[in-house]
Amino acid sequence: MPNRKIIVNAGTSADGFIARPDGDIDWLTSRPKPAGFYDMGKFTASIDTKILGRKTFEKSLTLGAKFDGKTKTYVYSTHLPASAVSGVEFVSQPIASFAQRLRAAPGRDIWMMGGGGVIASFLDAGAIDELIISVVPVLIGDGIPLIAPRHRHIGLDLLSSRQFEDGVVQLHYGITTP
Repeated sequence: MPNRKIIVNAGTSADGFIARPDGDIDWLTSRPKPAGFYDMGKFTASIDTKILGRKTFEKSLTLGAKFDGKTKTYVYSTHLPASAVSGVEFVSQPIASFAQRLRAAPGRDIWMMGGGGVIASFLDAGAIDELIISVVPVLIGDGIPLIAPRHRHIGLDLLSSRQFEDGVVQLHYGITTP
């Protein structure tokens, strides 16, 4: 078992999408935020590192995210930026060795924020340990899936489930290793 776990923590629509086809997440961001915000404070206190795909990083910037270096942020992308972004390290090395390096380093757990392509790539490389999926009670019909489609079969162990007052259901899974 790794010292540090790489954990996907993401919200999806009830039909499994993290965003509309154009990347819009209004169905998620316009919802009232309940007290405790689905235990995100507790989760963020358990991590000290984030991994984002390039598109998720760019969307985060448009939503006003600040990358101040308090939490180490890696953007996994084959397209490196033309200029440096303070508090962010762009990475394009092989996933398995990158994940092994992060897991072996001292620190708390690692938040794999997404999107669907980078989550799929890390999953296929055996570099995801857990998934926390908050299912929002809305159907959006089409969009960007939580995990990009590929041919795979990965077993999951249900670690916990929780229903919130606003109808959100949070599912916490461990990856079953063959």
